[in-house]
Amino acid sequence: MSKLTPYLLVAPLVAFIAIFTYVPIVSSVDLSFRSWNFMSPEMPFVGFSNYARLFAWDDFWDSLKVTTIFAVISVPIRLVLALAIASYLKRETLSSRVLRGAMFLPTITSTVSIAVVFSWVFSTDYGLANGLLTAMGLGKVPWLQDPSVTLLVLIFINTWKQLGYDVIIYIAGLQAVPQELYDAAAMDGGRRFQVFRRVTVPLIMPTTYFLLVISVIEAFQIFTIINVMTRGGPAGATDMLVHLLYRTGFVLFDIGTGSALAIILFVLLIGLALVKARALGAKVHYEA
Repeated sequence: MSKLTPYLLVAPLVAFIAIFTYVPIVSSVDLSFRSWNFMSPEMPFVGFSNYARLFAWDDFWDSLKVTTIFAVISVPIRLVLALAIASYLKRETLSSRVLRGAMFLPTITSTVSIAVVFSWVFSTDYGLANGLLTAMGLGKVPWLQDPSVTLLVLIFINTWKQLGYDVIIYIAGLQAVPQELYDAAAMDGGRRFQVFRRVTVPLIMPTTYFLLVISVIEAFQIFTIINVMTRGGPAGATDMLVHLLYRTGFVLFDIGTGSALAIILFVLLIGLALVKARALGAKVHYEA
């Protein structure tokens, strides 16, 4: 076998990743320093003007605030619920396996389909949610029209869709904890909560760290549910960063500013990952 054979085998994949990942990233960086409207053949270099325009734009700061609130509320809820459910479903029984499959179904279901269905569920006039409230003698709630409620609705929908994935990952982490440690803790008289806090939580910290990182990234990149259900409304209450990016680049055709926003989001996510690594790195231990 030639020494070049391994490189030739991976060359197609490397080329694919380069063309569809690294080239677009480099292009986005370049476009963030230019002014372009998708139509003009000219793309004049404008330096940091696009970034300056973003930092002076109230919509950017409002969008960053909404996205941060969404992540701060949704990520802890997802992880706590996932761990609680995984602790119950980690047993290898028929009912647990059926429930795992049922919980995982929303994760692989089309996000557009889920958004359309929940648009009907939370419709003010004929939705199932208000139908149940009316049947109980309560008033209707403008779920998708009230700025103070709509973001909570999106958090609920996103949690419902992504929870199954988190549960499956947590189950894998819980099943990897050696049973001998639980037996030893029981012999020492450890109570259930003490065993969970002192044994389970530290040993599944790598799983928690992994889910925390990807959950925050997913929360900052949410787009489809917003685009289908609210279009950033009402009154900008759900106009998160990626939706603002889409609106800037593909509705207003300001590709330079949209690219600058994409780079800022990229740097922000890397920064958050580094902060989490610094804060939790000492608590994450991997078995050899």
